[in-house]
Amino acid sequence: MAQQLDISFGPGSRNRIDETVTPGIDGALAALETFYFSFNNRDLDVFSQVWTKHPLAQLNNPLGGILRGGDAITALYDQVFHGPAKVTVTFGDVVEYADDTHAVFAGRETGEYAVNGGEAVPLSIRTSRYFRYDNGRWSQFHHHGSIDDAAALAAYQAAIRG
Repeated sequence: MAQQLDISFGPGSRNRIDETVTPGIDGALAALETFYFSFNNRDLDVFSQVWTKHPLAQLNNPLGGILRGGDAITALYDQVFHGPAKVTVTFGDVVEYADDTHAVFAGRETGEYAVNGGEAVPLSIRTSRYFRYDNGRWSQFHHHGSIDDAAALAAYQAAIRG
C-alpha cells in the first residue's frame, strides 16, 4: 500500500524502541520515530538498536558514501554525534510504501547544523528509509539521502568532518 502521511518526525520525536516489536505499520512507524529521536538527541545506544546488525544493511548518504553493515553505520554516526557540528532534522513530506513486513518511507529532511555553537546553516536532504520486520522487531536495513546543491553538500561534509 502507498499513501502520503500527514506526519513529521523531528527534534520532538519520542523513543519508542519498545514498540518496534509491534507487528504491522504501527511498529514500523515506531522504529522510524525512534530513529529521529536517536539522531536529534545524538543517542548512539538507541541509534544502534534501530539499525539491524545485518552485514548487508546499507547506508548511502552524503557523509559516508556507501557503507554496509550495522556496525559500520553506527561507527559513522558515532563520529557525527561526537563531532564539531550539531545537526537537527525533521523528516516530512512522507510517502509510506508498506505491507506487514516491509516499509519504505520517502520524503525530505529539513533542518540545520551549527559548528561549535556557531551560526546555523540550513539543511535539506532527499531521504528514503527501508525497515523490515525481522526476528520479532522492526529494524532499519537501508537509508538513502542526497543533497541536491553541490555547494551546500561540500559545506555540510566539511562541517561534519571537521
